[in-house]
Amino acid sequence: MATRAFGRYARDMKRFRAAVYGGSGYLGSEAVRRLLGHPEVELAHVFSADHVGEPLGSALFNLEGKTELRFEAVPADAKPPQVDILLLALPHQVSHRIVAGALSSGVRMIDMSGAFRVDDPVAYEKFYGEKHPLPELLKEFVYGLPELSRSALRGARFVASPGCFATTIELGLLPLARNGWLSGPVQCVGITGSSGAGATPTLTTHHPVRAGNLRAYKPLTHNHAPEIAEALVRAGARDLEIEFVPVAAPLTRGILATSIASVPADVDGARLRRAFSESYGQERFVILPQGRLPEVVAVAGSNYAEVGFALGEPRSAEGGRRRPVTCVSALDNLVKGGAGQAIQNMNLMLGLDEALGLTQPGAFP
Repeated sequence: MATRAFGRYARDMKRFRAAVYGGSGYLGSEAVRRLLGHPEVELAHVFSADHVGEPLGSALFNLEGKTELRFEAVPADAKPPQVDILLLALPHQVSHRIVAGALSSGVRMIDMSGAFRVDDPVAYEKFYGEKHPLPELLKEFVYGLPELSRSALRGARFVASPGCFATTIELGLLPLARNGWLSGPVQCVGITGSSGAGATPTLTTHHPVRAGNLRAYKPLTHNHAPEIAEALVRAGARDLEIEFVPVAAPLTRGILATSIASVPADVDGARLRRAFSESYGQERFVILPQGRLPEVVAVAGSNYAEVGFALGEPRSAEGGRRRPVTCVSALDNLVKGGAGQAIQNMNLMLGLDEALGLTQPGAFP
């Protein structure tokens, strides 16, 4: 007899089985929540370093009584269970070990850390502070931004889901890159909620310090910068320099990114609107708001992103006349910037409708 689960289908009617690693953290718990309601994928195992043997609801209060699953310890040899796909919501150093242990099994994997997002091992070492232990796998992982890599994601075995800042900034700049307008230095500021720092409090993420504060950190050295540059170059950017400053804000969820670039002087508002419409008019999870710029409150709690722009007047610049454009983008760092996008990738990998389990709007306000 099927055990209790919520969603449209009982477990014995679902086509695929999944396991989540790191299920007690913010990112992992969001993946768990979404998978429990997925119509085609059964959540079979939830692994965690904490709460081993306890029901999921003991740590994830919103899941009390919603599932009979318990937290499991990762086997010492990292051998995966008999499932179709693994979703890893782990620190990047731990992801390396889990991926290595699962290679011979043939199981599909989605990694939500930075362990396999950057193709270049030199860039990885520079921004992550260590040599990559599995450099031969870097080019085996498909970069999991569906709006950029959808065809490669279909049927992929290994996927590296983008970082939350990276997703936000890339979606804002992708139309410029695709039209060959993006080059040179681009200044980006991303303002993020506290859940992006993980479930374990530190001095700078603890609520009494965070609640009334704004704080810049890792200016020009954040490890999402190289993946942003690589993704946009693949889309058509040239000689690109990403100058990125993240800012911690007194929000729980959400990111607002402003990216200041320049385009040729003859690119007017109509051409830019057409470029954004061509990039996102058919996308399920990217919204071009009308009459306003993107806002976090419009997308928090959902897998949707908002993208928009503001165009300045032409100016003289080295190499000719150009005009500044500010691309503004907003999303939920745990959903479209994290676990929701991982499930979108999972759907594509398994040949499912990519929107399954993800179409709910966020809560407003």
